[in-house]
Amino acid sequence: MHFISEDLDDYAVAHSEKEPELLRKLTRETYQKVVQPRMLSGHYQGRILSMIAKLANPKVILEVGTYTGYSALCLAEGLQPDGILHTIDVNEELVDLQKKYFDASAYAKNIKQHLGPALDIIPKIEEDFDLIFMDADKPNYPAYFDLIIDRLRPGGLLLSDNVLWSGKVVEPLNPKDTSTKALLEYNRLLAEDDRLETVLLTIRDGLTISRKR
Repeated sequence: MHFISEDLDDYAVAHSEKEPELLRKLTRETYQKVVQPRMLSGHYQGRILSMIAKLANPKVILEVGTYTGYSALCLAEGLQPDGILHTIDVNEELVDLQKKYFDASAYAKNIKQHLGPALDIIPKIEEDFDLIFMDADKPNYPAYFDLIIDRLRPGGLLLSDNVLWSGKVVEPLNPKDTSTKALLEYNRLLAEDDRLETVLLTIRDGLTISRKR
């Protein structure tokens, strides 16, 4: 969803860091072979994730929702040399595609794939986290928040994707729309939790940056 004109959006992309070749290849393969390729973070948001990760320089990253691995590769660019990125997804059919591009990157030894429900997997990961990227099934966002908030280190960042949900968060709520209902609750949690300072950015479908106090 574009919150500014497409011409301005194109201008912003053209005057931002170029997309790495490996990620261009992943984008093409995702659009050729995978259902719902719009779920890909893409060039512009990917460079934003990369920049934030480089500024934070985390040792441990948690990503909830891998899809084809694009955002994981962007976030891994900011990892400390001996850091680790845990990425979780339930889609078994995408594991080989993810691994293909992880192995082709400079971060093959830094990325750990987890297959299964994040609600089950997160408690089994022993480390606390310096940076968390939330980009999975929207109805579970509040439940994920409850699992991760105490695992985010002081000064750590929580990045949350799709928080504007194509503008549905400001439209009358359909009682059957569980995703929008959950996002409204999640956005309220981020804004009101005293442990966090939060800024919601109107980038693509909405990206929130929350910093643990």
